[in-house]
Amino acid sequence: MKKNAGFTLIELVIVIIVLGILAATAVPKFINLQDDARASVVKGAEAAIHSAANMVFAKSAIAGEENASAATVTAAGEEVDTVFGYPSNADLRLALELTDFTDVTSGAGQAYTMTGTDCALLYTQASAAGETYSLTNTCG
Repeated sequence: MKKNAGFTLIELVIVIIVLGILAATAVPKFINLQDDARASVVKGAEAAIHSAANMVFAKSAIAGEENASAATVTAAGEEVDTVFGYPSNADLRLALELTDFTDVTSGAGQAYTMTGTDCALLYTQASAAGETYSLTNTCG
């Protein structure tokens, strides 16, 4: 009697087809991870800006200058100009360090663009006492 030792051609073809179907459904999920990572970096930078602005406001409040239209506090070893307690557009960059971002002064405020993408965060200083700054994320 002859023993079969191996797979038939049809079995091999079926395995290859099944692996192809699995690869076709799994690859797009892994490709999308780059977009997810970019969005996470932008969210982290957004949180860093919120933290820096709130830290500067707390230092302004301790100094009793949270309602002043122009003052200065020391944050992260730098003299930061404040507007109603929050960092001015020009001096926000002194209160934090963002890697992979370039800061660009725009007409509306201080923009931080992520290197190599069209993602940006736009910081606009407070405009009156009792109001807060605004931060707009153009990446979503």
